[in-house]
Amino acid sequence: MSRVVISRIATVTALGDGLDQLWQRLLHGDSGISPLSRFSCENYISRYAACIEALQTSKDASLQDSILARVATQMPDIPGDSRFLVASTKGEIDRLTATCRRGDALPESVLFEPFAAKVARYFGLSATGCNINAACASSTIAVARAAAMIASGEVESVLVYAADLVSEFVFSGFSALQALSDEPCRPFDQRRKGLTLGEAGIALLLMSESCAHRRGELPQAYVVGWGVANDAHHVTAPARDGCGLILATQQALKKARIKTSQIAAINAHGTGTIYNDAMELTAFNAVFGESLPPLHGVKGSLGHCLGAAGGVEIAIASRSLQQQLIPGTVGCLDAEAAGQGQLSSIPQKISGDYLLSSNSGFGGINATVILQGVAS
Repeated sequence: MSRVVISRIATVTALGDGLDQLWQRLLHGDSGISPLSRFSCENYISRYAACIEALQTSKDASLQDSILARVATQMPDIPGDSRFLVASTKGEIDRLTATCRRGDALPESVLFEPFAAKVARYFGLSATGCNINAACASSTIAVARAAAMIASGEVESVLVYAADLVSEFVFSGFSALQALSDEPCRPFDQRRKGLTLGEAGIALLLMSESCAHRRGELPQAYVVGWGVANDAHHVTAPARDGCGLILATQQALKKARIKTSQIAAINAHGTGTIYNDAMELTAFNAVFGESLPPLHGVKGSLGHCLGAAGGVEIAIASRSLQQQLIPGTVGCLDAEAAGQGQLSSIPQKISGDYLLSSNSGFGGINATVILQGVAS
């Protein structure tokens, strides 16, 4: 079985372009959440989101084009024979919305297959890819799928590209569900009110260890475990006992062949909604018990980036292992009892070789990825 390497990372978020800038701003406790100006929030329960600065578009184009160009610039010369997976919940939703509002016929170009083909062109890839649409666990599942393809020997190199936009279509939906917070979100805080939407673009290049060595690629982290499970509980609400996340985490630990005590930290989903955060803490306490490690969430800084959330968080997790440090959970001032002592609003030092990153989404989808540090 081939060992799976994350060899390159590119990020575009509300905290800037590139993992170095993102990491430093997270350590400083910065937040990209601010009042929205992209569309009117007059009829919605929130006016906050974490939007990427200076996104540009032309008539009949998408803001996704600007994100894609900025991500691709950070990652030139991808092996042309790499497979690729796109992870997005809504793709070019801004173009789709504009088309519908004009009452025009729906053009094929606003669908996911053309979007995936566009990603391939930007990165110079010849292979056929697909989009993974699995709610807020989309890019986590894409990384798991890519790792499985490489570990089995099916391929040597896979590019995972994930991106989602802050759009009025999605914003109005979360507002109607009463899921948005009327203030910047507060993950795992006892007084949390709901989530804040964000947007991001992320690219992760995964390779077999032998391929990375042959091409002179330096490992950023190893993907050693992954698990996916559905709790089949409700169309939006998570199972309160955390059964799906528990199963996904147990699968990942089994795949990685490690014990719970070897996990140095957890990068949690942490949306800031009442039931998601409680479910996660229930699940992690059930799995880890007395060995529950330090944990954190980044959505108080980046907002909830939907299908791109997991990819961004895996990128951050790779840097956490390198630095043996996890950023603080911005907005968590008075942690839930089940997470007290493990959650902090300031960075925490960690010690160990493995870090777990998980995401949970609508429809009961749960996904977990375990990374191993490069010095291990």
